[in-house]
Amino acid sequence: MWWLVWILAVLLFLFCTLDVWYFLRGGAVILRAWLQPPVWDVTGEQVVTGRVAPRDIDMCHMNNARYLRECDFARFSFYTRNGLFKAVRALRAHMVVGATTIRYRRALRIGEGFELCSRIVTWDNKAFFLEQRFVSTEDGLVCAVMYCKQNVIQSTPDKVLQHLCKRKVEPPEFPEVLQHWVNFISTSSRALRAERGLGEKNE
Repeated sequence: MWWLVWILAVLLFLFCTLDVWYFLRGGAVILRAWLQPPVWDVTGEQVVTGRVAPRDIDMCHMNNARYLRECDFARFSFYTRNGLFKAVRALRAHMVVGATTIRYRRALRIGEGFELCSRIVTWDNKAFFLEQRFVSTEDGLVCAVMYCKQNVIQSTPDKVLQHLCKRKVEPPEFPEVLQHWVNFISTSSRALRAERGLGEKNE
């Protein structure tokens, strides 16, 4: 009887202090992606499907923060299937999100299905730049577009791709819309560093 009380107490503690469902779903997403066939085109688009559930909504449409959460899980699957996670670990590096921006075009309603399309647009000497689109399965409309700057720590995107592809991979040119966002990040960084009296630093 006491062991049951201890288990319930531990579970209560975990659910009160951690986002348990996030970690459980993240693990399940990675496991599922690992069991699926690999995607050999590193920069190729990958698609995962979803549906707006009651836990995702406010005012009968998908909560703004849920879009970014879904993007997290889609990237877990994306990096697992195309081998980037494995390559980064092999180089003893890691990746962190350096910046995101999202544009909402039309709300996803409760019960509405969607496809979340992820692809690497390009990269520089510090980060990969991804685009993730929410496409309604009802009318094909792109309901939201998110850009993510995925920083590579203790290595570079070039080294990661060279390790993965066994050859030098040239980055595509920055699209104009993405270049505007990158310029904004750089300008913001300079302004914040100037506030603290710090010198120039590329971010």
